[in-house]
Amino acid sequence: MSMSQIEFKDVRKVYSNGHVGLDRINLNIEKGDFAVIVGLSGSGKSTLLRSINRLHDITEGEILIDGKSMTKASGNQLLEMRRNIGMIFQNFNLVKRSSVMRNVLSGRVGYHPTWKMILGLFPKEDKIKALEALDRVNILDKYKSRSDELSGGQQQRISIAKALCQEPAIILADEPVASLDPLTTKQVMDDLKRINQELGITIIINLHFVDLAREYGTRIIGLRDGQLVFDGPVERATDEAFNEIYGRSIQDEEKLGVN
Repeated sequence: MSMSQIEFKDVRKVYSNGHVGLDRINLNIEKGDFAVIVGLSGSGKSTLLRSINRLHDITEGEILIDGKSMTKASGNQLLEMRRNIGMIFQNFNLVKRSSVMRNVLSGRVGYHPTWKMILGLFPKEDKIKALEALDRVNILDKYKSRSDELSGGQQQRISIAKALCQEPAIILADEPVASLDPLTTKQVMDDLKRINQELGITIIINLHFVDLAREYGTRIIGLRDGQLVFDGPVERATDEAFNEIYGRSIQDEEKLGVN
């Protein structure tokens, strides 16, 4: 049996105040999954996602990526492992006053010596990669614009292009559509789905909306109070399964209502 791309082994996260954020999580994510993590606010979705690239450190257990320990990695090995994981945030995380091109190129920073980056010396190949990434999310015409002149949806697409420019095997997306309107949400989700299908990049995403999770996910991971309560293909994520994840029936505001 071949190893999974990402493995959680008995992972616990306990905060300094004693609150248990993640409670003995055992989970395998396979290459090419479009895995959606669902659960109420405070269920541990963000902690789980951010522990994969070690934005959050765990208290016990181990996380393996391609069989190597992310938990024990340090120095160059940690940098290399992180370079392989792109990240998209709810608040876009762009340098607002920089150009679109500059923001996307920053996805290449991990590949070059620091002094070159301070001087902004990106090789031509990087610029081509950046333009290709912008083209893939249909925003190539904006490459000279300042990032803060663009709409929220456009900024989120730039941050997807920046993650793509990193050439990662995995992209983590932490509530990437939470601040977007329904139409823009659909565009961003379509971009992520296309990247997943065409490039084979594994996508792990936190979503608030149940119908989006069902429409885009191939795999649903349900958390409740830091515990894994559901993990299976999207076909098994019935209303009953969601009621179990949420501890109650799904409410209207948990459906985006876009098809």
